[in-house]
Amino acid sequence: MTAFRTLPRDGLASVVVFLVALPLCMGIAIASGMPPAKGLITGIIGGLIVGFLSGSPLQVSGPAAGLAVLVFELVNTHGMAALGPVLLMAGLIQLLAGMLRLGSWFRVTAPAVVSGMLAGIGILIVLSQIHVMIDAKPLASGLDNLLAFPGALMQVFHFNDGGSAFAAGLIGIGTIACMWLWDRYRPKALRFLPGALIGVCLATLLSMWLALPITRVELPENLGTAIDWISPQALSTLADPQLLVAALAMAFIASAETLLSAAAVDRMHSGPRSQFNRELSAQGVGNILCGALGALPMTGVIVRSSANVQAGAVSRTSAILHGLWLLALVSLLPSVLQSIPIASLGGVLVYTGFKLVNPAALRNLRQFGRIPMLIYIATALCIVMTDLLTGVLTGFALTLLKLLWSASKLRIKVVHTEPGQAELHLRGAATFLGVPRLSQELAAIEPSTQVYICMDRLSYIDHACIELLEDWGRSARLHGGGLEIRRTALKQRVEGRRRRALAATG
Repeated sequence: MTAFRTLPRDGLASVVVFLVALPLCMGIAIASGMPPAKGLITGIIGGLIVGFLSGSPLQVSGPAAGLAVLVFELVNTHGMAALGPVLLMAGLIQLLAGMLRLGSWFRVTAPAVVSGMLAGIGILIVLSQIHVMIDAKPLASGLDNLLAFPGALMQVFHFNDGGSAFAAGLIGIGTIACMWLWDRYRPKALRFLPGALIGVCLATLLSMWLALPITRVELPENLGTAIDWISPQALSTLADPQLLVAALAMAFIASAETLLSAAAVDRMHSGPRSQFNRELSAQGVGNILCGALGALPMTGVIVRSSANVQAGAVSRTSAILHGLWLLALVSLLPSVLQSIPIASLGGVLVYTGFKLVNPAALRNLRQFGRIPMLIYIATALCIVMTDLLTGVLTGFALTLLKLLWSASKLRIKVVHTEPGQAELHLRGAATFLGVPRLSQELAAIEPSTQVYICMDRLSYIDHACIELLEDWGRSARLHGGGLEIRRTALKQRVEGRRRRALAATG
C-alpha cells in the first residue's frame, strides 16, 4: 500500500531522473570509447535491477563519468572484449565485500584524494571530449589529447571535411552554452528539467533544421543486438595480472564513489538511511550483469541521485521506473536517439568534466592547511600525466606520509623553574624520529640539573626515546643531577616498556 501512496511523487521524480540520465548514459559511453547502446544497457540495469536491490533507496545507479577514464584506458590497451571479464571480476569483489560487511571501509578515503581524483578525471574528460565536440577521435592519454588539440583546432577552420568539424564544434559549444544558461537562469516552475536535456534537444533540432553534415548517435534498431555475452574464452584473459589489477582498481573506485554518493544523498533527505553493505552488494550484482552483457560499469551517481531527491522521490520506485522509461524509449523509439549529434553529447561531458574539477573543493581544503591542497593537486596532476590508478595510489601514499609525519611530530620545551631544577615538557609522539632533537635539547641542560619530565600531553613514546632519557639520567646522577617522570601512570608505562625491552634483549 505504501508504494501505491507514493507512486505519484515517485513517478514524477522518475521522469526527471530519466531525462537527466538519457544524455549522460550515451555521453559517458562515448567518453569510454564504447557504443552509446552500452551506456543505455547499464542505465537500464542500474534502474530495474540495482534500484530494486539497493541499500540506498533514493540513490540512482548507472554509468559514471568517474570510471570513463579507466574504461577508456582498458579498452584502448586490451580491446573491448577485455571489459566484460574485468567488470565481472570487479562485481564479484564488490559482492563479496558487501557480504563480508566491508562497506564502511570503502569510505575510508581522504577527502583530498577523492577531490583530486575527481578533478583529474574531470580534466581528462574535458581533454578527450573537446575532440569529440569537433567530430574527431580522442587519443589514448590526456597529454596526447592536449598536444593534439592545436592540430585539431586548425582542421576545424580549414574546412577540409566540408565544414563538418566546424559545424560540430558550434553544436558542442551551443550545448555547453545552453546548459550554463539554463543552470543560471532556469525558471522555478521548470527547475525539474535538466540543462543537459535542454541543450541536447535544442542542438538536435537545430542540426536537423540546418541539415548539418555531422556525426550522429548510432544505435541498433533492436537493443538486444548490442549485447555481447561474455564467453568462457574471454574469462581466461583474467590470468593476465594487468587485468586483475584493473578489476581491483575498478571495484575500489566504483565502490568508493557509490558509498560517498550514498552518504551525500543521506544528507539531502530525512527518510531511511543507507545500508552501505547492502548497497555494495547490489552494485556488485549490477556490475556482474553488466560484465556478462558486455556493458559499461556502474556506480551510484550523485547527479542523478540529487535530481531524484530534489524532484520529490520518497522510495526506490523512482529509480526502478527510470530504468523502465529508458528501456521503453530505446525499444520503441530508437530513431529519436539516432538523430542526436555526437558533438552535443561531447559538450555535455565537457560541461560535466569542468564541474568535476570543482575549484571550491580546493578552497575548502585550504582551511586544513597546505598539505591537503598539495595532495589534491598531486593526485589530479598524476592522473592526467600517467593514469587513474597511479594517480589514486600516489594520493594514498602522500596521505599516509602526512599521517606518519603528524603521528611522529614531537614538541619539546625546557622550562627552568629555579636554580638547579628544570621541567622537560613533551607533547605529541616521541618516536625514534624525534631522538636527534630530544638529544640536542638534553645536551643543552647542565648535567647537575634535576630534570622533571612532564608527559601529560604525550600520546606515545617508543624504546629509542626511553633509552635516551635513561642514558641522560644515569649520566646526570654522576654530576649531582637526575631525571624523574612526574606522572605516575606514565612512569609506570615507561618502566613497563623498559622491563619488556630488557627481557627481550636477554
